[in-house]
Amino acid sequence: MAKAGKQPRPKAETPKGFRDYFGPEVTQRTEMLSSIAAVYHQYGFDALESSAVETVESLGKFLPDVDRPNEGVFAWQEDEDDGKGDWLALRYDLTAPLARVYAQHRNDLPTPYRRYAMGPVWRNEKPGPGRFRQFYQCDADTVGAANVAADAEICAMLSDTLERVGIPRGDYIVRVNNRKVLNGILETMGLVDDAGRRDAVLRTIDKFDKVGESGVQELLTKGRLDASGAFIDGVGLSEDQAAPVLAFLTSKADEVATTLRNLQGAVGQSVTGLEGVQELETIAELMTAQGYNADRVMIDPSVVRGLGYYTGPVFEAELTFEILDEKGRRRQFGSVSGGGRYDDLVKRFTGQAVPATGISIGVDRLLAALQAKGRMAAEVQGPVVVTVMDRDRMADYQAMVGELRQAGIRAEVYLGNPKNFGNQLKYADKRNSPIAVIEGGNEKEAGIVQIKDLILGAKIAENATLEEWKERPSQIEVPRTQLVEKVREILDGQGG
Repeated sequence: MAKAGKQPRPKAETPKGFRDYFGPEVTQRTEMLSSIAAVYHQYGFDALESSAVETVESLGKFLPDVDRPNEGVFAWQEDEDDGKGDWLALRYDLTAPLARVYAQHRNDLPTPYRRYAMGPVWRNEKPGPGRFRQFYQCDADTVGAANVAADAEICAMLSDTLERVGIPRGDYIVRVNNRKVLNGILETMGLVDDAGRRDAVLRTIDKFDKVGESGVQELLTKGRLDASGAFIDGVGLSEDQAAPVLAFLTSKADEVATTLRNLQGAVGQSVTGLEGVQELETIAELMTAQGYNADRVMIDPSVVRGLGYYTGPVFEAELTFEILDEKGRRRQFGSVSGGGRYDDLVKRFTGQAVPATGISIGVDRLLAALQAKGRMAAEVQGPVVVTVMDRDRMADYQAMVGELRQAGIRAEVYLGNPKNFGNQLKYADKRNSPIAVIEGGNEKEAGIVQIKDLILGAKIAENATLEEWKERPSQIEVPRTQLVEKVREILDGQGG
């Protein structure tokens, strides 16, 4: 009889496109989300936690990655006796679940309904550098308000949020455009009913930042050679047909009024386009009335990303300071948030148009921006570590930890093998601990404890001379009764 093969051990590795988040990263994200939530709450928005799983039918089909199974979502079919169970999927964003929640509970919710949501989303897309299949989003939306004052409020709230988390004024700009203006351009071009060329024009507009005005003109007409020398076919429009697109993309001026006049000229007699220009004018007026001038929120027709999804105003928050990329080159940090008005999403459930507008903040990118600005430390401070010199006196050490915790100080007792004291200090170093507390038998008898300032000790070891060691001791002894007081004093001195 053949001997059964040994079961191979599973590989200890994360699936491709996923990653693990450890303590410091989770702590930083939690702190940032708490600051964002405080702004949203101040604006009157309520928190919502919807299910991470939705029916595929409920999620709809909005993801662009059509080459992946189920168009980019992680989906499975419920196991039913008749084999006809529902198809379920992990949510790919926080907006589609909001549409389902509002449609399901609209009779119990206020109108308009203002909610914010924060949490992970999942996309079954091809992973790449910096592109993961699970990531965090942070959304705020108003459902049921058709007035563009709701859009203006979102822009103001986004500006306040960036400043609250530590992006100073002057390091960001919230840019605003309107899908209706672009629809007016398409009407003027005679492409509203030509789906193929209309979509090609939209894709070309989306390349404006990369290829510029001349590149867009070539792509809309006869085609162009790219940087590699390959020829890219054009849409095939005449220069007269392409002119409204170029007028639209180059309409931004130093003054808002001039920008709006340029847009009016670009849309011609299109009623839809003129309505979009009027909405932008109203948003600009509301922003100015609240003190959000063009250095914080500006009208900018070059905001074109995602216009196919939106039905009215669109917004993008861009960070304007420079960072060094992986090759040491200076570049602008770029976008950390986007959104706009989407009046057709709830209609899928109700059959009636329900106005909605909102934003989504890229949590990981915003965290990276805060670190780049020095607004968030790369490492999170660990707990005070109470070392163990005598395992039979664990109750004494736990008493110390209890006092520190009661005083609001993060602390822990070393729970490994206490035989090697050096290993305890190595552990404290790995935990990024600011202080180690030491109480051996002699200290116990004398009623004192040793307090070791690990932050100062590390600095002295790196830079100080022998004389400075004497002047600035990193380890002191204090009466046991002053443990909490002295630890607090040292932490305050460290900025902890």
